[in-house]
Amino acid sequence: MILVTGGAGFIGSNLVAGLEAREANDIVVCDRLGTDEKWRNIAKRDLSDLITPEDLPGFVESNSSRLDAVFHLGAISATTETDADLIIENNFRLSRDLWILCARLRIPLIYASSAATYGDGRQGFDDDGSRQALSQLAPLNAYGWSKHLFDRWIARHLNEQQPPHWAGLKFFNVYGPNEYHKEGQISVALKNFREVSDGGAAVLFRSHHPDYKDGGQMRDFIWVDDCVNIMIWLMENPTVSGLFNVGTGKAQSFGDLAQAVFKALNQQPEIRYIDTPLPIRDKYQYFTEAKMTRLRQAGYSKSFTGLEQGIARYVQDFLLKDDPYL
Repeated sequence: MILVTGGAGFIGSNLVAGLEAREANDIVVCDRLGTDEKWRNIAKRDLSDLITPEDLPGFVESNSSRLDAVFHLGAISATTETDADLIIENNFRLSRDLWILCARLRIPLIYASSAATYGDGRQGFDDDGSRQALSQLAPLNAYGWSKHLFDRWIARHLNEQQPPHWAGLKFFNVYGPNEYHKEGQISVALKNFREVSDGGAAVLFRSHHPDYKDGGQMRDFIWVDDCVNIMIWLMENPTVSGLFNVGTGKAQSFGDLAQAVFKALNQQPEIRYIDTPLPIRDKYQYFTEAKMTRLRQAGYSKSFTGLEQGIARYVQDFLLKDDPYL
């Protein structure tokens, strides 16, 4: 049995599909479906059960002998969420309690951290998971801080208690199918596709930094299938534990991304620039790029999908279809 918290979300539902494709038995999703269309993310999956976050501790306890692994992807992931108490309750305390439970019951645990823990990137985009390395990072929002707090808690308690096999994953800018419910947190790839499909220009932020041109802000964009491959590889390699980046190791500009969307749609590029909103302007990252050395050294050898290829797959295999869900 494999349990995926946040399994109806964007990355979680793609992981569930990947596990199903590899004929994993008894997949259980822990999530809240709400009243919107989020349920469609898992409508095609063959699941053993769906449970709520409130049921999580009891379910893990009573099924410990059957659980082969827990993927903990559930969280409040909106970087604009301002209720810090709510974020800490969901992103830190629940994660901490699940770690303690998996350590006691000897269940492998793979959890989602975030590249948001790196803050403005002045300390680089890599760390070895040590207390000293983590102490140098300064996240820019409450979401990033909550993920960072859990990473630091693990580093402090690692010698006292840990699951038999564990990994924390710092996801960079992920794009792909099943993100449609995320509203203001959708990828720029989906945002630009919708703008162009509605007959308008692709809209990007104007640069407010002298070293970057408009649309020249850079991110490490990663196709969601690559994230799934990494997670499943980690599950299948129990000798590998630690904190790892999940990116491609190659930053590209938002302008490159927009150009890829137009190419996938076979249209001439038309890009419009707007000012970065004042509430986020002073916290805006102009460059992120995952250092992938530690994952490579651990043995992960698969290549990553190029931005143009990934956008083409997203647009043509999903967004242009009547049913865009995986």
